[in-house]
Amino acid sequence: MPRKPTLSPSKITTYLACPLKYRWTYVDPRGKWYLRAKHYYSFGATLHKVLQRFHDEGDTGVRTASQAAEAIEAEWVGAGFATAEQEAQAQLAGQEIVGKYVEAALERPPEAKTLFLERMLRTDLGAFDLIGRLDRVDEHPDGTLEVIDYKTGRSEVTEESVASDIAMACYQLLLRRKFPDREVRGTILAVRTGSSASYAMPDAEMDEFERDIQKLGGQILETEWPNILPTVKPLCPECDFLPLCRKEEEFREAYQAEYDG
Repeated sequence: MPRKPTLSPSKITTYLACPLKYRWTYVDPRGKWYLRAKHYYSFGATLHKVLQRFHDEGDTGVRTASQAAEAIEAEWVGAGFATAEQEAQAQLAGQEIVGKYVEAALERPPEAKTLFLERMLRTDLGAFDLIGRLDRVDEHPDGTLEVIDYKTGRSEVTEESVASDIAMACYQLLLRRKFPDREVRGTILAVRTGSSASYAMPDAEMDEFERDIQKLGGQILETEWPNILPTVKPLCPECDFLPLCRKEEEFREAYQAEYDG
């Protein structure tokens, strides 16, 4: 029996941004030869790992701001940086960011306890399974579950930005499916500044979102990828797959000229 397809927040947002980018990333194996490491992904992965260690009660190596700074160096991902100088500056920035984060957290110990970290959740949505890796989930004294998503590139966060974030909606859906008797809310935390905002989806909104995701998922799974034409979008100039799209256009133009002739 074939394994059921899976869709994640990353896949869904990629498709909404550009179906062809989805094709090259997840469907067509030619795309893997064009992918390039991004320094901001490496930076974010490093900070995520150190924050995971800080909130993990079983990890005693990151308990102070100085230990967090040392952990940045130990966990450092260096892929995608253009120069050694750029990488060194990023590493110093990372150490400063996690140092301040840990200092603030130690000054204001939270009432909530961390339930799990970097946990992959999955739920059946019919034609596909929705999956998502949650950075952190805290359990509050009243039983409310809070999914916290770290953002290492943002400085400010608003309630409106959380409410409109597809990934956060997916995480809340996954968490509510796993714990149907609990109240759930989503929080985005801008690690650089400590700015955060939260939003809890009402039941009616959650039900509507689930229906929309099921419909969108069906659309993605039924897409005939060879028929998707390249279209110019704002993200094109920085896209790794621009050469592939240009080749696709050239092929279609040559085919159409031969067919018309």
